[in-house]
Amino acid sequence: MKLTDFRVLTFDCYGTLIDWESGIVAALRPLLARVPGGLSRDAALAAFARHESAQQVETPRMIYSDLLAAVHRRLAEEWGVAATDADHARFGAAVPDWPAFADSAPSLQYLKQHYKLVILSNVDRESFKGSNQRLGVVFDAIYTAQDIGSYKPDPANFHYMLDRLVALGHGKRDILHTAQSLFHDHGPARRLGLASAWINRRGDQDGWGATAPPPAGAGYDFTFPSLAAMVEAHRAERRG
Repeated sequence: MKLTDFRVLTFDCYGTLIDWESGIVAALRPLLARVPGGLSRDAALAAFARHESAQQVETPRMIYSDLLAAVHRRLAEEWGVAATDADHARFGAAVPDWPAFADSAPSLQYLKQHYKLVILSNVDRESFKGSNQRLGVVFDAIYTAQDIGSYKPDPANFHYMLDRLVALGHGKRDILHTAQSLFHDHGPARRLGLASAWINRRGDQDGWGATAPPPAGAGYDFTFPSLAAMVEAHRAERRG
């Protein structure tokens, strides 16, 4: 199996193209500053992952910005910190402020020359607009949790994407799902028979950051430490 075997790259966005962990921690800073005794970055991200996953299961049709506000409320309650509705809403609206990884825009511009580029993201359309401006590329299709009515790792999200790509003439063999999260993306992709590339942005850091631990059987066909490394691998294949 080679990268050049595929015609379509389907991307998770947050954690893969957008540095959501840095964005989350920055947006949580006012709340974290009031936690008695403080809290480490890893502990804050693990708590976020736990509450975000639970909220997505409980309210799969909730718009992501509202869901983030609900997660902020849950975190404030868990940590025993007073916070206002305005504080919760501010956190929910922070997605457009989350930074892109430095290699995302130039890598996407290169990959756009060789593939159709598709987003499959646990986000709402308005929040993604802000992130898209940071990525500097026009995607060929964008499928959000708002469009679908559920959140990954629900297989419905992948079926929704596959149905629409098939209608555009692209079968499973054409598609390489490209993502950081083993929990949200590689687990369901593997179960549905999709090839996938793991962009291991966390490297050798302990834990799973802002995502829940992966399910048993979560696998992938390629692994790269960054999107830039994936681009270099593609260039090497083309040189033969």
